[in-house]
Amino acid sequence: MTTSFPHHVETAGQAAGRTAGSAAISCVDLHYAFGATKAVDGLDLRVEQGEVFGLLGPNGAGKTTTIRAITTLLPVPPGVVEVFGHDAARQKMAVRRLLGYVPQQLSADAGLTGRENVALFARVFDVPRRERAARVAQALDAVGLTDAAQRSAGTYSGGMVRRLELAQALVSAPRLLILDEPTIGMDPIARDSVWERISDIRAGTGMTVLVTTHSMEEADQRCDRLALMHRGRVRALGTPEELKAELIAHRRESGDADPRPPSLEDVFRHFAGSGLGDPGPDERRGEFSDVRRTRHTASRVG
Repeated sequence: MTTSFPHHVETAGQAAGRTAGSAAISCVDLHYAFGATKAVDGLDLRVEQGEVFGLLGPNGAGKTTTIRAITTLLPVPPGVVEVFGHDAARQKMAVRRLLGYVPQQLSADAGLTGRENVALFARVFDVPRRERAARVAQALDAVGLTDAAQRSAGTYSGGMVRRLELAQALVSAPRLLILDEPTIGMDPIARDSVWERISDIRAGTGMTVLVTTHSMEEADQRCDRLALMHRGRVRALGTPEELKAELIAHRRESGDADPRPPSLEDVFRHFAGSGLGDPGPDERRGEFSDVRRTRHTASRVG
């Protein structure tokens, strides 16, 4: 199914701050620490416009901190993070207007209907009042939830909830969609359904997608390029096939006679084999505070 979805329209101020040919995301020597603990340690990252870019790494690698810096949820110095040429330090609101964000944590309200949840986010993202009804309907249709729109989100299956959260992120017609573990806990059918919706919308709008995932199969099949983070830095960068070829070359140089073609999971283990399972400082703070912030925002605009 291909759904017509609106392109993001820049304001004059946004266009003035954007440089021609700018990357969708640019991070240059990004550092971030929580006390004495370095979460991101000199990260350089460039995501091109229109691509699906996967950010991989074990728990504690710095992925979530990086995403929070990109989305302006964490402060960064000027000139370190840019989104479509807009400085995340100096032009926070311009950056936010270009984003759709689906976090790991709960962002749908079980007490509201599907339509009410998406309408709430249309208000949060300041979609013009005259356009809200149409945008909400388009977002719900894009993720296949039109027939369930009047039902309470509390009656939705896990896959439906994740699609609802995708609709919430899409209602502002973002140029950059950021997905933090978008299909975690889903069965294969629900996971494929979510990615089919994302692919349809991306094909129609040219939207850029940044995704974090622990599913190597998902990353291999869905991402144009990948960056593998470990201990706050990018350890490997390239297409899935390029990363596999790099591991083959390493095996040859080290005298490893393993005849099996490497999988992306093998690549992951090679570059991030130590420190697996060590939660980073942003993970250790837990999920409740993130849910509470979402609810607080909802109460202010409800």
